[in-house]
Amino acid sequence: MTPLPDFRLETHFSRWEFKARHHMTASDAETMSMSELLALAGPEDLEAWERVSLGYTQTWGAPELREIIASTYETLGGADILTFAGAEEGLYCAMLALLGPDDHAIVTVPNYQSMETLPVTIAGSVTGVALRPENRWRLDLDDVRAALRPETRLIAVNFPNNPTGAIADQATFRELAALCAERGIHLFSDEVYRGLEVDDAKRLPQAADLFDRGISLNVMSKAYGLPGLRIGWIACRDHALLERMEKMKHYLSICNARPSEVLAGIALKSRETILARNRALCADNSEKLGRFFADYPHLYEFSPPDGGCVAFARYLGADGVEAHCRRLVEEKGVLLLPSSLYVSDLLPVPADRFRVGIGRRNIDAGFAAWRKFLAET
Repeated sequence: MTPLPDFRLETHFSRWEFKARHHMTASDAETMSMSELLALAGPEDLEAWERVSLGYTQTWGAPELREIIASTYETLGGADILTFAGAEEGLYCAMLALLGPDDHAIVTVPNYQSMETLPVTIAGSVTGVALRPENRWRLDLDDVRAALRPETRLIAVNFPNNPTGAIADQATFRELAALCAERGIHLFSDEVYRGLEVDDAKRLPQAADLFDRGISLNVMSKAYGLPGLRIGWIACRDHALLERMEKMKHYLSICNARPSEVLAGIALKSRETILARNRALCADNSEKLGRFFADYPHLYEFSPPDGGCVAFARYLGADGVEAHCRRLVEEKGVLLLPSSLYVSDLLPVPADRFRVGIGRRNIDAGFAAWRKFLAET
């Protein structure tokens, strides 16, 4: 494995995420305080929280937590779950466990950088499949079929998508899973925004429920809005694959934080309450964002996302999206992510886009600063 390049988005966040006054590009839902989360706990969970010790826990994750996670799937049990210190560790282990120099992978573009960079670094070859704005960023199975090779071992997708907020059609996703099952290909499905769909009817089945080589990645950070827990997981019925990843975890986090496992279990038992709150917040903010952009039709084009906490709006100004986003954060403390942070080695990404977040509370102050910038420009 060759050295990894800089993670462009995270490098940008290292500079601005906690410095900018208005984080208008956050990719997670509004978080909760400890007291808010514990208020959702039943008596047994509160007792478990009071008794929690600060020792090591099992590398696979606490058995109780794995069973709770498995209950969020239709067909899985605790043995089908491997927990990680966040989703990124799970993604990293999965790509290393699945791919080698003789393998070919297919990855959708645009994407969260590591879902592309890791296959590019590990596999012999990688093909990008474009999610196109003229197609509302939807997956086209003809493009996937055209990219297939005899040595294709992995197809990686992310729906609701980061950064576009797009969701594949139900029929398309099931057909993709069937195609992978027929050819013995693993389908890696990043499902961290599942549960935040605008329309419940668009909610996709989870890949791990569909067939033995379906791999579902999820985490407490995004749809649940609890990134501070650092609890993620991979669900899969391919136990040999899970065992390879578990051995890799020995060189990484080794195990999760025991208090975080207890808190994650509390949150997952109350998932309907938490997800309903976050869906309502995203819907409200999406409407606000639409009204904001409608006031400046000469500068912005915006289509509401199908789901998730982010959208990929278009900037029409003559100065270009890079200069626009740079000036916004430097002059008014409004943080957005320009499309340069989503550049792909596989395919072109529209250069006039920027990511904006809709999952956080109190975005009105950010809109006010943004309006002031536009009035002064």
